[in-house]
Amino acid sequence: MTSTHAFWLAGRQATGDDTFDVTSPWDGRTVGTVSIPTDAQVEEAVAAAYAVRESFSATPAHVRAAALVHVADRLVERTEEIAQLISGENGKPIKWARGEVGRAVSVFRFAAEEARRFNGGEAQRLDTDAGGVGRLALTRRFNRGVVLGIAPFNFPLNLCAHKVAPAIAVGAPIILKPAPATPLSGLILGELLAETDLPEGSWSVLPVANDKMPALVQDERLPVVSFTGSETVGYAILDSVPRKHCTLELGGNGAAVVLGDFSDEKDLDWAATRIATFSNYQGGQSCISVQRVIADASVYDRLVPKIVAAVEAQVTGDPSDAATDVGPLVSEDAAKRVESWVDEAVKAGAELLTGGKRDGASYAPTVLAALPADTTLSCEEVFGPVLSVQKVNGEAEAFEAVNSSKYGLQAGLFTHDIQAAFRGHRALEVGGVIVGDVPSYRADQMPYGGVKQSGIGREGVRYAMDDYTYERVMVLTGIDL
Repeated sequence: MTSTHAFWLAGRQATGDDTFDVTSPWDGRTVGTVSIPTDAQVEEAVAAAYAVRESFSATPAHVRAAALVHVADRLVERTEEIAQLISGENGKPIKWARGEVGRAVSVFRFAAEEARRFNGGEAQRLDTDAGGVGRLALTRRFNRGVVLGIAPFNFPLNLCAHKVAPAIAVGAPIILKPAPATPLSGLILGELLAETDLPEGSWSVLPVANDKMPALVQDERLPVVSFTGSETVGYAILDSVPRKHCTLELGGNGAAVVLGDFSDEKDLDWAATRIATFSNYQGGQSCISVQRVIADASVYDRLVPKIVAAVEAQVTGDPSDAATDVGPLVSEDAAKRVESWVDEAVKAGAELLTGGKRDGASYAPTVLAALPADTTLSCEEVFGPVLSVQKVNGEAEAFEAVNSSKYGLQAGLFTHDIQAAFRGHRALEVGGVIVGDVPSYRADQMPYGGVKQSGIGREGVRYAMDDYTYERVMVLTGIDL
């Protein structure tokens, strides 16, 4: 019999009146049963976070850093257990789930380091102007207040970590809402946070339904909203609270550009392997998975067969098997949507090179060529194991093809030409350019986010800390410099 998972209300375990089951997208089994907070309990959590905001902000840095280190250490100790939980609720192959736990460990460790050195302040002498003689400006950063962190299903542990760890590092209370499909990983973080000395009220993990979110988003006691998810929901949040500080990490349809100088067999083998792996890892359910390959005409005909072969070599099946590369999507409905988009593209004239088949919640790794520009698959984020290949003539046409998308999260640029790399960095309308690799590379300490319809603000521990805080200047008068 599956036990019921309590949620975390102001640092303590609590249960509500109702529950819901979390099921595996692979085999439909019940992975866990989760208690749902009542409206009164949600109000209690928000009130507690708001009440503790000033005292938590004043908590010594070493206390916050110690709590973050503790969570990192406990994640290491429980890696296999948590990886199995991620795989169960998300359908993620176990090897990728283990990697996700390792990334979350790094996030908390980075946050502990940043907590110790953050906000040392910057001094600026003002006597550079005659009116500023005897004056010194000291600028420090202070948190904006309670953070509402809304996490998605695709990285159910690590993207919760990217909300929670920076908030604790800057002394901002946080209300974390994990995704309804995958709440168990977020609740595990609650277990580990409860083992620390963080003050009551400074954090809650509330697995509330999505239809409860508008009220939380509108609550004036929650001045910061950090959301990772779909473009539609993200911009609906922003439009509903234009005076709040929102960080939105939204979608993308990541492009991998292969320029003509990246042309010997070793180069093309590397590009094909990386493209195949990272168009399909997490079942393609990553904002920076490879969705588009834009290859120079001089390498296209040799590259595409290598990509198809590498995609067909991806091992699909049971996510609990360590050999599996590609598991199911998060639900059968998600797989049906991907299926409908591919079918639409093929009917419109796209050439199906491999894949194109659905089995329940699983969709076969798929490659398309000659994708018409007006198809849904061309314009939107597929969030599934599907990529298209496109032939272009030269660097300028390749960069134009990348920029033709409404999204701008990250792009990969396969080239050996350092000047082309710098031209790409300048010309490509994205938040990150990954040279020599796919757009799917992300280090958790680097700035991560997009432009255009891919969102606003940046994650990556230090950069999220900046987003959760603002500069406040103090001018000292009568200072003998």
